[in-house]
Amino acid sequence: MRMILFISIFLTIYGGLHGYALLKFEHVLPIKGVYTIPAGLFLSVMVLCPILIRVLESAEFERTARFLAYTGYTWMGFVFLFCSISLVFDIARWAGRLYAFIFQKDGVFSIPSPATAGTVAMALALMITLYALFEAKHIRTEHIVIPVPKIHGSTERIRIAQISDVHLGLIVREKRLKKILDAVTAQQPDVLVSTGDLLDGQLNDMSGVAAMLQDVRPRYGKYAVTGNHEYYAGLSRCLEFTRNAGFTVLRNRAEKISDSLYIAGVDDSGRHHVTPDDRKVNTDFLSRLPEDAFTVLLKHQPRTASPEASHIDLQLSGHTHKGQIFPFTLLVRLFYPYDAGLYEFDDGHRLYTSRGSGTWGPPMRFLAPPEVTIIDLHFRGRS
Repeated sequence: MRMILFISIFLTIYGGLHGYALLKFEHVLPIKGVYTIPAGLFLSVMVLCPILIRVLESAEFERTARFLAYTGYTWMGFVFLFCSISLVFDIARWAGRLYAFIFQKDGVFSIPSPATAGTVAMALALMITLYALFEAKHIRTEHIVIPVPKIHGSTERIRIAQISDVHLGLIVREKRLKKILDAVTAQQPDVLVSTGDLLDGQLNDMSGVAAMLQDVRPRYGKYAVTGNHEYYAGLSRCLEFTRNAGFTVLRNRAEKISDSLYIAGVDDSGRHHVTPDDRKVNTDFLSRLPEDAFTVLLKHQPRTASPEASHIDLQLSGHTHKGQIFPFTLLVRLFYPYDAGLYEFDDGHRLYTSRGSGTWGPPMRFLAPPEVTIIDLHFRGRS
């Protein structure tokens, strides 16, 4: 029932977006008359494309599903950009008409005609789409340094590499993963962490990417937590893949990395069927961590830890992709105020939200480049 409701809502919203786009396309493209039926069929297939991809993927028609994924999801990004730009023109037109009506003044705003606005919107959307495809493939390395007053032992620095939201699946495969892992290994981290959504969709023929992850062997190991997509793709299979790739999956528990450092991890809070016992385990496990050691919490969604875990020193999260394609960034920020970057709070607690290392849906990023994050913990000792 929940899946049927989700599909119904998705088709309503995505179909409505295509309806709006079609109204704008008619001012630019010759899609009337003999072209009406082909245009209607194309748009219908594009609306249904995300569902068709999952069906084909489940039936193990992987090549067809991959081709459709690149085509359909790139189209999704293009339509989103086209409609966003068109909406700006429409708002300007409506504002001009409202101003003229209220103040009885015409010609105050010079608004392009629907044909001109549609042409400009289409050209801009196409250029941004091409750039966004390029931006998505170029991994940036973000480097932050955090001084650590807590210390036991002689450790001076521990380097953590964070990947997040890789979304290994139909689109993000060996070639993209190699770029991500090259960026990781170039920094010679002591620890590698994955803050959720390592996988996306079905897990057909994933041995190649698992082997690539196995080859990365930091001194203090690799740690991962679940994201919402691990639950969508099938939790047990995702956990098996993640462990086979060499990660220790932290499900509401912590590992002692050195005398100076603990790494803790919690399951994604957005998963289905969260029980009161699950919440109690989270609270109890976090509150028992030693307060005199530096504790890093891996938590997929960038929501701050509970008051009982106020001694957590650094939380590493992902999930938001920083919107992935602007202006979707603005909507994401409404739900996740800590959408990207480093945040410091009055109690000394820090939160870092990764923009993500891969892509979900459209293989595109615009004003939200993918990243690998390098966190250097510099232990200063007690004064």
